[in-house]
Amino acid sequence: MGIEQGTLPGCESAVESQTEAPAKQESEVSVGKPRYEVIEREQLCWRPIDIERLIGAEHPARAVWEFIGRLELSLYQEEARAVEGKAGRPGWEPRLLVSLWVYGYSQGIGSARAIEELCQWEPAYQWLTGSRVINAHTLSDFRVKHDTALNGLFVQTLGLLSVDGLITLERVMQDGTKIRAKAAADSFRRPQRIEQALKEAKAQVAAVEAMSEEEGSRRMAKARQRAARERQERLEQALQEFDQLEKEDKDKEQRRVSTSDPEARVMKQPGGGYAPSYNVQIDTDANNGVVAAVGVVQAGNDFEQLEPGVDRVEDNLKETPKEVVIDGGYVSKDTIVAMKQRAIEYIAPCVDEAGKGQSSYDQARRERRVSKFPVCL
Repeated sequence: MGIEQGTLPGCESAVESQTEAPAKQESEVSVGKPRYEVIEREQLCWRPIDIERLIGAEHPARAVWEFIGRLELSLYQEEARAVEGKAGRPGWEPRLLVSLWVYGYSQGIGSARAIEELCQWEPAYQWLTGSRVINAHTLSDFRVKHDTALNGLFVQTLGLLSVDGLITLERVMQDGTKIRAKAAADSFRRPQRIEQALKEAKAQVAAVEAMSEEEGSRRMAKARQRAARERQERLEQALQEFDQLEKEDKDKEQRRVSTSDPEARVMKQPGGGYAPSYNVQIDTDANNGVVAAVGVVQAGNDFEQLEPGVDRVEDNLKETPKEVVIDGGYVSKDTIVAMKQRAIEYIAPCVDEAGKGQSSYDQARRERRVSKFPVCL
């Protein structure tokens, strides 16, 4: 009959048109250029932000905020200039500034400028500040001015951890590490050079303070004054450090102090070589790995740092460790005797004491004394 099975008479053209339509669509798609949504990142946009939802309910920043709120912060309010009932711009709440520093340290950030930048975009810092940006100078000045109060905060924290059983002082581990100072090797100068530089700095401070506002914006003028004053303060501190070097009986010809970081000392580095550094001593409770005390010293070695470390632990927790574990750099006759007198078990490797000056003793005497104390692992 000329008609395909299953096709009604008169419907042949309709069937053909339906089968040809998908083929035409496919040809049009294959010939045309694909179009996609364009992601434009170089633009500014306005949008509502729910600050409370920037971070999750279990985020560490919330724990830091709640924990700092439980501490005694009255010492930070002594220098508050703006008070209720009087004119003046409100200052930042101490709880906020302390929380920013504590959270920053927990994330490995100890720079005021870095925290200021993070306040601009990082959700945790935006949640803490309510999407405000805290100036780096404000953060830095707060850290410097309240050094004593922040140390007290550290003690309060340790007290809470001790009450909760997280610090037992059954065994305390002490070790030191060299932290590079922000001072170049060529910044070390003799007293005569520093005195001359101090005179120039004082003249610069006077010139900057006499500068009129027409010569620069108010903010730039303040920045110049601040930089000039800080340089003068560093140079004055550098001259004071020479007195400290004299007390340490340093060779007069070798006495030099950095003009950019006066308290730094040239120390041997673990990887070899020498560089301006600080010696950071850390005492850790072995039970849960909680830091019980921290000290920063200018000594290039560790063998005289055990007793001061134990003293810091006792000052912070009002309790004496039962055991101390140290490496060979701390071993000396003096420390062995001192730990015995304080009834602290002394755990350290057996080392050759030759070359440690007044604390050295011969092998036979060392073996006899070590046999009395549990000093060898």
